[in-house]
Amino acid sequence: MYFEYDNATVEALKAKDITLAAAIDKIGHIEREVDSDLFSSVVHHIIGQQISSKAQATIWKRMQAALGEVTATSILEAGSEKIQSFGITFRKAEYLSDFAKKVDSKEFDLDAIYEMSDEEAIQALASLKGVGVWTAEMILLFCLQRQDIFSFGDLAIKRGLCILYQHEEIDRSLFEEYRKRFQPYGSIASLYLWAVAGGAIAN
Repeated sequence: MYFEYDNATVEALKAKDITLAAAIDKIGHIEREVDSDLFSSVVHHIIGQQISSKAQATIWKRMQAALGEVTATSILEAGSEKIQSFGITFRKAEYLSDFAKKVDSKEFDLDAIYEMSDEEAIQALASLKGVGVWTAEMILLFCLQRQDIFSFGDLAIKRGLCILYQHEEIDRSLFEEYRKRFQPYGSIASLYLWAVAGGAIAN
């Protein structure tokens, strides 16, 4: 399952900025995998903080192999010690257990997130232990497929902006200029800036 965006959206974004338009034409359509389940997406993102994508994938596979479906029930039944055994730190295991408890007890209403605005959903998710604003934004993009997520906390996006527009650095004010320019297609702009930061086009 990949992040969905169509040609009309791409053309609308390209019309907003000729520099980004040229990069989009060089890179072509981007297929970026997304999560389909919100609970497992939160778990996946907590696991992935401050570790490599390869390590995250390894831990996730261990968890799926041991628990089957990753749900609040399966995490609570496993317990923090078992969760740690997959290669997760004690703190992250506690975060996952706390999240599972809140979902299981209905203290945290996952279904309500779908109906919230971007700002409301980010605030709600960031209230969870182990989930900051950047993580919440990534969940909105890579699970809920919200179309206008452009995260100031994402270093790769800022690196992509520096490469593409030849800036030395991106402060908050400059970042907001780009955010407004790319609205309401910030998520698609993010996909392409990540590609630029990853070396998809020559500097």
